[in-house]
Amino acid sequence: MLEITGKSVFGGVAIGPVKIYRKQENVVKRSKVDDVEAEVTRFDAAKDTAKQQLSALHDKALKEVGETNAAIFEAHRMFLEDPGYLDSVYNIIRTQSVNAEVAVATTGDNYAEMLAAMDDDYMKARSADVRDVSNRVISVLQGNAGDGSLGDEPVILLADDLAPSETVQLDKSKVLSFVTRHGSTNSHTAILARTMGIPAIIGADFAEDIDGKPGIVDGALGKLFIDPDEETLQKYTKQKAELDEKKRLLQELKGKENVTKDGRKINLYANIGGVGDVAEVLENDAGGIGLFRSEFLYLKKDDYPTEEEQFEAYRKVAQMMAGKKVIIRTLDIGADKQADYFHLDHEDNPAMGFRAIRICLKRPEIFKTQLRAIFRASYYGNIAIMYPMIISVDEVKRIKEIVAEVKGELDAANIPYGDVEQGIMVETPAAVIMSEELAQEVDFFSIGTNDLTQYTLACDRQNAAVEDFADTHHPAVLRSIETTIKNGHKGGAWVGICGELGADTSLTETFLRMGVDELSVSPSRILSVRDAIRKVDLSK
Repeated sequence: MLEITGKSVFGGVAIGPVKIYRKQENVVKRSKVDDVEAEVTRFDAAKDTAKQQLSALHDKALKEVGETNAAIFEAHRMFLEDPGYLDSVYNIIRTQSVNAEVAVATTGDNYAEMLAAMDDDYMKARSADVRDVSNRVISVLQGNAGDGSLGDEPVILLADDLAPSETVQLDKSKVLSFVTRHGSTNSHTAILARTMGIPAIIGADFAEDIDGKPGIVDGALGKLFIDPDEETLQKYTKQKAELDEKKRLLQELKGKENVTKDGRKINLYANIGGVGDVAEVLENDAGGIGLFRSEFLYLKKDDYPTEEEQFEAYRKVAQMMAGKKVIIRTLDIGADKQADYFHLDHEDNPAMGFRAIRICLKRPEIFKTQLRAIFRASYYGNIAIMYPMIISVDEVKRIKEIVAEVKGELDAANIPYGDVEQGIMVETPAAVIMSEELAQEVDFFSIGTNDLTQYTLACDRQNAAVEDFADTHHPAVLRSIETTIKNGHKGGAWVGICGELGADTSLTETFLRMGVDELSVSPSRILSVRDAIRKVDLSK
């Protein structure tokens, strides 16, 4: 058995024969042309045909992977209208008296090399898009047409790399997985693969002689097994059966409402820790994002993320969610989440120390940078903000003052922003006790049951010695949740749960009877919670 390791793009298990995908090579030969204007006309005709093909691909991708991920093909089509690109092609034809294929190939190479040399990873990934567009025009000029045919048998597809257009054109009923030598997790191909739900690995160094051999892909671990032994085959056959059962559940429940038997609708959202989690949110049919942990932007860096870096992340998620609600939790760092450049003092009890909103209120310059980024991004989607670790009305009023300052700065700079709901996380006993008053200051509550349990029961989440005492079903915890929901509604706020208890289906009916408006859980738990909601009859 041969084991090949790469980098995971999308999880899942695939078992089947390996097929190495070989790109249709467009061999470009240089030839001299006598009538350069006729060659320019020939290029223009090929360009128009390529644009028509890209429009058709856009429509196909729109149905398969949604508007955001289909946008790459519209971007490709618009690239063929770029004056700089077109002027380069025209100039090469006219000044060198060469055929259009050479002019397009040269222009494409020049642009791709320029993008690949940039420091920005996103722009580097776009170099493959330029080559893809140019190759398409060359294919039209040469009368070639790729149809994505793979044969009769479903296969694990291996390739040097796959352009976005190739990924969409493939007959996905024949693709079990794909594995590439090159590519990046930021590429449109990777995004499309994740959205399509195809197990995928990049950076796998495989040899040509494995073509046709039996294989197994473990997308989560980024591993490809060639000629697997019996033990490995049995292990992954069982694992695949379990995953297939989850997919069966997905097919049955996807697109259905989160509604009880007696007709009460509940918002069911997903918790995410970064931009890369959005594909799983969409795959599992969540109604929105109830908790976007923004600290991921801070924890993976050596210095404070800039406003632009944050804006790009928030904007991307808002656009990918296409109008569905995205609730961004402001910086929740401290306690078990530390970043050295914050220079936080050592604390004997950090869970009750200088963390979350306390850092933001004491260091408003950090807070305002994040708020500006969030409000700017709100122009591109349905964004809401929630503030963690709130214990008093005074804190909320101070936050609202800072928000007003940020809005004033954006207005002065003529920077647009959306209508942003603002809420707080209820995760301290103080917030529970003050919940009726707090509800009059905000649009919503989101109950963080992990910390609420910790603080209510005085059991440190990080201390294994008290784990047996940290009963998440403790009556005090459940009464705190019920009190928060009741007082939230009395004060005019809607109330959700975003902690781990939200995914505990043994409590789903309990929460619904308490009157909760929204549950936000990990993407993988969306369907099981939806199933639990649909089995409840609140009329009984």
